[in-house]
Amino acid sequence: MSEKTAEPARWDVPVIDTESGDGYLTAGRLEELQRQAYDEAFQKGHAEGLAAGESEVKARAERYNALLKGLAHPFDELDEQIEKQLVELAMAVARQLFRREIRIDPSHIIGVVREAIQLLPAASRNVRLHLHPDDAALVRESLVSADEDPAWSIAEDPLISRGGCTVTTDNSRIDATNEARLQAAIAAISGNERK
Repeated sequence: MSEKTAEPARWDVPVIDTESGDGYLTAGRLEELQRQAYDEAFQKGHAEGLAAGESEVKARAERYNALLKGLAHPFDELDEQIEKQLVELAMAVARQLFRREIRIDPSHIIGVVREAIQLLPAASRNVRLHLHPDDAALVRESLVSADEDPAWSIAEDPLISRGGCTVTTDNSRIDATNEARLQAAIAAISGNERK
C-alpha cells in the first residue's frame, strides 16, 4: 500500500503584537488600553463635575445676590411693620383712655352729643339721638327739661358703646361713636385717612 504521505503544513509563529494593534494582546497592550479607558473616563467625569460645580455656584450666587439685595434695604419692610404696630398701639391706648374717661366722668357724653348736633345743617328735621341705654338716661336728665318739648328724640341702642352716639335726621347721619372719633383722631395724627 502505498500511501501518499502528506506534506506537513508549515507552522508560522502567530503575530503577538504589531503596531497596528492586530494580533494577540500583550501585557503592554492591555496596560495601554486600560490607561486610555481611564483617561477617557477621567475626562468625561471631569467635564461632568465642572458642569455640576458651575451649576451649583450659579445657584449659590443667585441666593447670595438675593440676600445682599435684602441687606441693602433691610429697614424698608421693618419701618412699615413698626408703623402699623405703633398705630395699633395708639388705637389700643386711645380705646383704654376713652373707656377710663367714661367710667370716671359719664357726663362726657353731653359734650359729645352737643358737638354732634352742631354738625347738623341748620334746617334739620326729625333729629334722633342713638345712645347707649345708660348714656340715654343721663342725656334725658341733663339736656331735656320737663317744661319744654325737646328738639330731638332719644333712641336707646345697646350696640353703641358708652360715650358715643349717632345722630340721624331725614337727610343726614352723624357718626360720633367712640370708634369713629378714634379713627378721626388717628387719621389726624398719622396724616392720612386710615380706616
